Amino acid sequence: MSYLLRVQLPDRPGSLGALAVALGSVGADILSLDVVERGAGFAVDDLVVDIAHGSLPDALITSAEKLSGVRVDSIRPYTGLLDTHRELELIDQVATARDDRLQVLVDGAARVLRVSWATVVGVGPRGAFRVVGSVGAPETHAGDVPWMPLQKPTVLDARADWVPDVWKDMDTTLAAAPLGHSGRVLVLGRSGGPEFRPSEVARLGYLAGIVATVLG
Repeated sequence: MSYLLRVQLPDRPGSLGALAVALGSVGADILSLDVVERGAGFAVDDLVVDIAHGSLPDALITSAEKLSGVRVDSIRPYTGLLDTHRELELIDQVATARDDRLQVLVDGAARVLRVSWATVVGVGPRGAFRVVGSVGAPETHAGDVPWMPLQKPTVLDARADWVPDVWKDMDTTLAAAPLGHSGRVLVLGRSGGPEFRPSEVARLGYLAGIVATVLG
C-alpha cells in the first residue's frame, strides 16, 4: 500500500536521513521524494512511501513527528505513477494530441500536480460551465464563479458561498490559473487537503500559461 506523505521538516543536513530512518523503523519504504517548498529554516517535502499490507498509516505520522521540528501536513493513499516535475512532458502531450487537448491537460494536470481532480471552467450567457474534467472531478458543478475573469494563478476560498456543499463536505482545497486570454481557467481540487503552497500555485500558473500558448 502506497501513501503520499507531506512533511514539513527542518532544512538542515541530516533531517531527511533521520526521517528516512524513522519511517523505516515502522516498515515504510520511501519510493520517491519531491521538494514542494523551501522557506527560512524549513522544507516541505512530498514523499511516496510503501508500507506492508495491514500496516496502519497512523504509524507513519507517529514515527515522523517523534523527530524534533517535523510535522506531517497530510497523508493520503497514493495510486498514481511515480513521476515528479513532468510539466514539460505534459505540455508535449497536449501539443501533439490530435483532439481533446483540454482532456489531455486536465488528466495530466491532476497526476503531475498531485491533486484529486482538475477541470477547465468557462463562463457563458447562462453562467459558469465545465468545459472538461479529469477522472474524479465532482459531478456537482459550481454555477457561479464570482472570481472570474481570473488575472493570475491563485488559491481560491474553499468555504466561499459559490463553492458547492459537496465540495465543502469533502474538505476540498482549491487553486486556479487563467488559460491565457481565452477567458477559461484551469481549476485544481484536492479533497481532504493539504492547502496549496505558493510554489504549487506558481507551478500551476507556469503550466497553464505555457499550455495556453500551445493551444493558441
